[in-house]
Amino acid sequence: MSIRTLEETFWALAQSKPHTRQQFFQSAKPIAFPKGSLCIRAKEKNPWIYFILSGKVCVYNLTKCGKRKILFVLGPDHIANETLMEDTGTIFCETIEACRFLAIRQEKLAELMQQDFGFTQVLFRYQERKIWRLEHQLKNTMGSIYLERKLASKLWKLGRDFGTDTSQGLRINISLSITFLADLLGAPRETTSRVCRKLAEAGLIRMEKKTIWLPDPQRIVLFYKTGVLKSAVP
Repeated sequence: MSIRTLEETFWALAQSKPHTRQQFFQSAKPIAFPKGSLCIRAKEKNPWIYFILSGKVCVYNLTKCGKRKILFVLGPDHIANETLMEDTGTIFCETIEACRFLAIRQEKLAELMQQDFGFTQVLFRYQERKIWRLEHQLKNTMGSIYLERKLASKLWKLGRDFGTDTSQGLRINISLSITFLADLLGAPRETTSRVCRKLAEAGLIRMEKKTIWLPDPQRIVLFYKTGVLKSAVP
């Protein structure tokens, strides 16, 4: 994507003044990280705000036992940082694919937000949606939903955000190892493997190595919302 095209389509500047757009692109710089890079570390100062242009990252924190708990998987049109106003984060952000970002220093972003309320509104709405997603995840971790339904919910959301329709169903375009799914679910690896087998045996998912398909996304929606396992249409 050319800089001119990016200037015309960049989501965060959709309601901004022309002067704000000009200043943003004069101050921001493209930056790339290879797969497996830890671009944000909890409790470490980081003056940059990363707008994701391509690739995917996982945002996670560590439990008291030192185990990863994945909070989000984010792709283009998202911000990797969890805070826009502080230069010391509370989460980790790791690339799960080679990624390109548009990075701008936190103090410059704050300056642009101060001078352009339209720009501020767009970023506030984005942060509100992120908080809503986190609240929804917390609701589903309180023991009121079985692990099978929790995993079904997370896989459906990944399919919605990163899926491609194929002859075998909705293919999730992320490399999903059992370890990654365990971190996403917040459960032991052995338990996660068992849950995956149950979903596969029920025909809700199809697994091949680290690739997962959803043969019928509507079935998996019904299952995670109600626990009802509707038979697949022959």
